[in-house]
Amino acid sequence: MGALLKIALAQVQAAHEPAANLIKAAEFARRAADRGSGLIVFPEMFMALPTPKRPPALIAMEDGGAFARGLTDLAVETGLFLMSGCWEVGPDRRRAYNTARVISPAGETVATYRKLHLFEALNLCEPETTVPGDTLPPVVEISGVQVGLAICYDLRFPELFRHLAMQGAELVVLPSAWYQGPMKETHWKTLMRARSIENTFYMAGCDLVGPAFCGCSAVFDPFGVLLSGAGETETLLEAVVDTERIHEVRCKLPSLSQRRRDLLF
Repeated sequence: MGALLKIALAQVQAAHEPAANLIKAAEFARRAADRGSGLIVFPEMFMALPTPKRPPALIAMEDGGAFARGLTDLAVETGLFLMSGCWEVGPDRRRAYNTARVISPAGETVATYRKLHLFEALNLCEPETTVPGDTLPPVVEISGVQVGLAICYDLRFPELFRHLAMQGAELVVLPSAWYQGPMKETHWKTLMRARSIENTFYMAGCDLVGPAFCGCSAVFDPFGVLLSGAGETETLLEAVVDTERIHEVRCKLPSLSQRRRDLLF
């Protein structure tokens, strides 16, 4: 019998202050716990939206770890695994790490991933304020399900998701701050579905909403079936991950095991 994990995606509009976002996190996490979820996910940049005068590095330095401590207390209180985007102090005063952190109900940080691919397109230049990570994302077990991490722009690099599949990921979660723009929503949904189909695992993307971001958070199953999807407003999205479904799809469509490993990664 496979493992079951109910996940909740908190599609929210983030504020500029970490304290305000912790209040919102508590509201959504308590609701998710009441509905029986085991994991709640908050978007990329949820710690605080930066501004030109208050870039990520300054936010991280001023916060001093208080946001992470608040999330830890919330995970313990609700009994949930909790994943969120955070700013983390980097090697210089100008740039921060864009980090996804997973906290257990015991209050332990069980996984940390620093975003590898920084967005530099469409008049945006993330490398000016953010340091890229230099370590591949981890896979961590949550309630019997192997969960991999990626962040936003990583979605456009399929080799990262194939790596996670080869590490045993059964669900990949993508905290995101996916910007609005021509075809951006179509790309977001298409690429998430593609990552689920080509790796025959569950794919969950949790996006910000607000004036700049498209929302459209979604969960796809290993066959590319949309299990749950959102629009452009704040909402708590839920879906159940069933590892038996992965086995069923991989028996029907064994593409992952039929790769030419003698020639290709």
